[in-house]
Amino acid sequence: QVQVVESGGGLVQAGDSLRLSCVASGLTFSTYNMGWFRQAPEKERAFVAAITWSGGNTYYADSVKGRFTISRDNAKNTVYLQMNSLKPEDTALYYCAAYYRLLGVVLITDPDRYAYWGQGTQVTVSS
Repeated sequence: QVQVVESGGGLVQAGDSLRLSCVASGLTFSTYNMGWFRQAPEKERAFVAAITWSGGNTYYADSVKGRFTISRDNAKNTVYLQMNSLKPEDTALYYCAAYYRLLGVVLITDPDRYAYWGQGTQVTVSS
């Protein structure tokens, strides 16, 4: 079956960096667009970043643009989220998700379009 597993979260101070990783198995990874979402306490799940199946296109939420970078290694079935200049408002549970590429990219920021999800990795940024 499909498994999506995130790692790399932790407790850091404002201004620090973290790199999240997400390994997906049980699917043909190179046929899926991949996304990162986050959910803070008492808030809805929010789009963070996404990358198309080939890595040719990336998308970011305005709140993370210029600070976060999404990338992928199809040979390792892995997608990454490099997070720099972290802020306390970045504190959340971060989820990785897979979105079949033939669905297109118009709704790539919509979590309802993603078929497979991980359990999340916690990122906490102290001030």
